Amino acid sequence: MTNGRRAIGLDIGGTKVAGAIVAEDGTVTAETLRRTPETSDSATMTALLLEMVDELRKGDDGVAAIGVGAAGTVEWPTGRIRWAPNNEYRDWNVRAELERATGLPAVVDNDANVAGLAEARLGTTRYDEMILVTVGTGIGTGIVLGGRIYRGPHGLGAEIGHMNVTPDGPQCGCGNYGCLEALASGTALTRMGRSAAAGDPDGMIATLAAESGAEVTGQIVTMAAMAGDRTAASLFARLGRSLGIGIASMNAIFELEAVVIGGGLVDAGELLLEPTRRAAREFAYAPTARPIPPIVPATYRGDAGKIGAALLALEDAGKHWRREERSTP
Repeated sequence: MTNGRRAIGLDIGGTKVAGAIVAEDGTVTAETLRRTPETSDSATMTALLLEMVDELRKGDDGVAAIGVGAAGTVEWPTGRIRWAPNNEYRDWNVRAELERATGLPAVVDNDANVAGLAEARLGTTRYDEMILVTVGTGIGTGIVLGGRIYRGPHGLGAEIGHMNVTPDGPQCGCGNYGCLEALASGTALTRMGRSAAAGDPDGMIATLAAESGAEVTGQIVTMAAMAGDRTAASLFARLGRSLGIGIASMNAIFELEAVVIGGGLVDAGELLLEPTRRAAREFAYAPTARPIPPIVPATYRGDAGKIGAALLALEDAGKHWRREERSTP
């Protein structure tokens, strides 16, 4: 068993919920995974989280806290999720429900925030000024400034996935049109892939979908692109260009050490990263006077959310422990 304090980290996404027991150094000692239920209201999701916590605690009675990273608009530090673009839960008081049911201290934050914390603290390079962009079902953004998560005064900031890239663009899950998420996420890749397959029913994208007996998904488009299909590669080029434009806008606001790309689509490697870097250079503000930050793949990829959630839980619980130690005679 790993020495040191350990916490459970839970990462709630649009398609799956990942859980782990994580030590202070980022070591994962146990893991579990569930699909996000089709009915993802707060009651259903609370029951699922508690089931996962119970499963993990049975194997480790030294768990000291619970951290949750969730897709959506999360109040900090109250741990109430007001709204989520790709899940059904609304006004969900996650922190209070977990603490009441488990007796453990809990923290709840946006999933990209906690993933950014993991990448900044434990990634290949330690960063104090960076942005993590998670490209998955949606687009999440974790901003780390001065080595700490930036949230805004109420914990509701850093929603860069919903900044407008093109007002005439497709509708986003949030209801607006032309958001970065609507143009550069896994959902966007699925939409573009289905359109391409409909236009070329004998192409590789349509063929792979037919062989799998399912509709076209971003994963199928990725498989086709990695197999050398030009149509699929062109969709990644479009997606990467939109992502790079968004990153150029971010860097005009902040001076960053790096932009880290996480989420499921980063597994496509240079198919995504090369057009992203190219567009970020093309649209960079004052590139001869201001440095263009490197755009690098995440160290922890899909594991960053659960690891970061656990780190945040240990950090928050540690403040409580230190207060108790100072007050003990």
